[in-house]
Amino acid sequence: MIGYILRRLVALVLTLLAAALVIFLVLEVLPGDPAAVTLGLNASPEALAALHAEMGLDKPAPLRFLTWLGGLATGDLGLSYTYRVPVAQLIGERMAVTLPLAVLAILLAILIGLPLGVLAAARRGRIVDAGVMAFAQAGLAIPNFWFGLLLVLVFAVGLGWLPANGFPGWQAGFGTALKSLAMPALALALPQAAIIARVTRSAMLDTLQEDFVRTARAKGLSEGVTLRRHALRNALIPVVTILGLQFSVLIAGAIIIENVFALPGLGRLVFQAIAQHDLIVVKDLVMLFAGLAILINFAVELLYGLIDPRLRQA
Repeated sequence: MIGYILRRLVALVLTLLAAALVIFLVLEVLPGDPAAVTLGLNASPEALAALHAEMGLDKPAPLRFLTWLGGLATGDLGLSYTYRVPVAQLIGERMAVTLPLAVLAILLAILIGLPLGVLAAARRGRIVDAGVMAFAQAGLAIPNFWFGLLLVLVFAVGLGWLPANGFPGWQAGFGTALKSLAMPALALALPQAAIIARVTRSAMLDTLQEDFVRTARAKGLSEGVTLRRHALRNALIPVVTILGLQFSVLIAGAIIIENVFALPGLGRLVFQAIAQHDLIVVKDLVMLFAGLAILINFAVELLYGLIDPRLRQA
């Protein structure tokens, strides 16, 4: 297991370096002047020169890249040109909203999608199976922002059960903050639950045809025990893969939902940074999203080794 982890760590470091290099090349080295984009077309030469010096654009590209890598390693992400505060502070404040939102959404997706997928596989060809597949099709077809607006109309405007006016902060109390995240989390969870249900059903149907499942049934184990102890665990690898991809998407791709519910998260921050041409924030956020996706993929590969020991040996 140690050798398996070390190999994955080496691949992790190399992938992070490659992602950083690509992001740096796209945002700072390719044709175009980030300072001119930030200040606009009518900026004076003096202002451009001053911003060049502030952004470090007067230094050679390799030195700028190494300086940026050093800042990433130490947590010094630079100063936002729009907010005039450290980028690390901005990201920390917004992460306190986006990360709980993503965790809540993925938990809801698992609680909804996984049992439905197992149930559909166990009742293949019956009404329950057709109902689960209909839910999955609807979940994939309905845009999450439209579903979010529908939740606002029903639970906020109609019933008045949940707030839809932003995020009060965790200092307002755990219950109050959680209530403000409930509707956006459910809106994000619907399409993810549909995907999990479909993947779980497909993986379970393949596993239920294996010899070890037939052996378990021949030994007299009940259908529930056979499904839980034997079929489900061996069907988890594709499900875990999808969960890793979905969690990355929920962190980086919640821009529309955060704007619908006026949540001050990372998605809204990257939208504002692009609109305001705050390129240092954009660069650090893109690297953060890429790094999180790579780290989540690393964690998923470790889970593969725990679920299936044959992968560690390979």
